[in-house]
Amino acid sequence: MTALARSAIQVGQIIQAHRKAQGLSQTDLALRTGLRQELISRIENGHEGAKVGTICELLAALDLEMTIGPRTKSSAADIRDIF
Repeated sequence: MTALARSAIQVGQIIQAHRKAQGLSQTDLALRTGLRQELISRIENGHEGAKVGTICELLAALDLEMTIGPRTKSSAADIRDIF
């Protein structure tokens, strides 16, 4: 499944969905990555202060990768989701 993320909230939702789909708790994911469970919770809830490296660690632990490309045309509703 490919997912589009344009905000920290959307990134967090994607990470959470994949974690749950794999049957992992936040604590399980924390043990896989060496990160604190509290940090994983903050990222899943859309905290904007997460480092790119930390996001990459979580994605790798969930067997996901990030692809960056040109922004597609979006509706006004999509733009509101960013802010």
